[in-house]
Amino acid sequence: MSLSITTATVDDKLVVSVAGELDVSNAPELREALEAAEADDAAIEVDIAEVPYMDSTGIGVFVGAAHRAADAGRSFAVKNPQRNVRRILGMLGLLDELGIAAEE
Repeated sequence: MSLSITTATVDDKLVVSVAGELDVSNAPELREALEAAEADDAAIEVDIAEVPYMDSTGIGVFVGAAHRAADAGRSFAVKNPQRNVRRILGMLGLLDELGIAAEE
């Protein structure tokens, strides 16, 4: 399945919107998009509302981006995970690290 990635500046942050299944076949595409976004020095927010599935490779892309942002003193957050994706990230103990807010 193909992955759609768009980037827009909203307020003072860069919003990277991702749609489609994120797996080993397309994770490098997301990694490249996030690395390009990092060149901007703005806070990065990744909206994954349209990502119904993510494998360990995709998770690794987000963890790497979160670590690079922390090292650079930049804000990084993953927003709007679907229920099943949120559950997996929670089981792995990554919600705080990825800046995913508690469910309301």
